[in-house]
Amino acid sequence: MATTAAAVWGRAEQQDFRSRVRGCLLGGALGDALGAGAGGRLEELREAYGPDGLTDPVPAFGRRGAVTAATQMALFTVDGLIRAQVRRDTGHWHPPTDVHRAHLRWAATQRDWGPDERRKDNGWLAREEWLYARRNPPRACLTGLGDDTLGTLDRPKNPDAEDSGALARSAPYGLLVGWEPQLVCQIAVECAAQTHGAPAAGLAAGAFAVTVHGLARGGSVEAAVAGALEQLAVRPGHEPVTKALARALGAVREGAPDADRVTALGAGEDRAEGQLAAAVYCALVGEDVRHGLRLAVNHDGPSAVTGALTGALLGALHGETALPPAWLAELEGRATVLELADDFSMEMTQGAALHSATDSSPGWLTRYPRG
Repeated sequence: MATTAAAVWGRAEQQDFRSRVRGCLLGGALGDALGAGAGGRLEELREAYGPDGLTDPVPAFGRRGAVTAATQMALFTVDGLIRAQVRRDTGHWHPPTDVHRAHLRWAATQRDWGPDERRKDNGWLAREEWLYARRNPPRACLTGLGDDTLGTLDRPKNPDAEDSGALARSAPYGLLVGWEPQLVCQIAVECAAQTHGAPAAGLAAGAFAVTVHGLARGGSVEAAVAGALEQLAVRPGHEPVTKALARALGAVREGAPDADRVTALGAGEDRAEGQLAAAVYCALVGEDVRHGLRLAVNHDGPSAVTGALTGALLGALHGETALPPAWLAELEGRATVLELADDFSMEMTQGAALHSATDSSPGWLTRYPRG
């Protein structure tokens, strides 16, 4: 697996990359939070908020801006990817293993009341108290991470799990912009098997990651989806995901976007390929981030998932500055998301220096231990 050498990163490229990483992670969290407040059928949303449905964040889990397990797991995915890069020079480099360990740390937050002494020497993210809230975690994620066994493509966990639990945490793989698309797809599919063994669930995660990858590299949504379709074409069992994406591309030409069209693409059901298609469509037709997210969360299905996926796509496309400031101001865990996003950007652009400089390495390795 190849990564981008730090030498090719100029200042402008680093700033653009950091903006897209921030945009992707914050955008996903914003969409997640907006969708978390929906939590009902479209008819009920229109009765409560007017003919346009939910248009601004409303309280969920006791506050505005609260996120669900989708954002929690995405953050631990980032943590795992950073640690994988830190471990490259140890001779034990296997990113799916590091991501699995990170997801096990997330699973521990769902069992424990809060951080304790067991967390003090295992990085900083698992010591963030707000992450210990239980926010509708998918059952397959809890059972798949219920023991230390690593699910693999040959022996996946929950082989019948077709929901969007793995998909919703997979945007960070797409931020590995120095990797080739086929490797981005591969790691997303392999890591999905740790909790979701149904082929469509894993391939949807891979397609989503490749789409984010294309956007983070500066491409359009159409070009990024085309890249995802190219990666899917060579993989057995790709047809449900390929067809779902084709429907999303075709729906753009069918008239003005509305909730019925989003629902028809699959947003009304918690199947990974339908959620992916709906999010791609919302990213394609969204006039801006607000419009895209509002379209994504107003339907009868799991609105937080569609919102999180759409927000990650639009954030990677437009960067941090396109996100609604008023929504960001109330976002739960915003400081943590920013800190992790910037650490990821530093590791991907300056990793060799961080690992070798004697004055910075001890602090960095405390944050992201190699063990």
